[in-house]
Amino acid sequence: MEMPALSMGSRRDEDIALDLMKFIAMTTSYGKTTGSGVGFQGTGAAAKPEDYAAQLLELYGRCLQSVGGK
Repeated sequence: MEMPALSMGSRRDEDIALDLMKFIAMTTSYGKTTGSGVGFQGTGAAAKPEDYAAQLLELYGRCLQSVGGK
């Protein structure tokens, strides 16, 4: 199965959305369990790893929609 040839510098929307999601998650501690903290804490504290993963997947979907202009 051949992959379509990409020109240098071109990136898929999925890759851009993933980088955006990572940036948001790392800079805001999005979805991580938190004690008392200052600033934006995401959508709330995730009690379990499954909850944290679900929040990251939701964030990725939102990033993908934003990048795709949908």
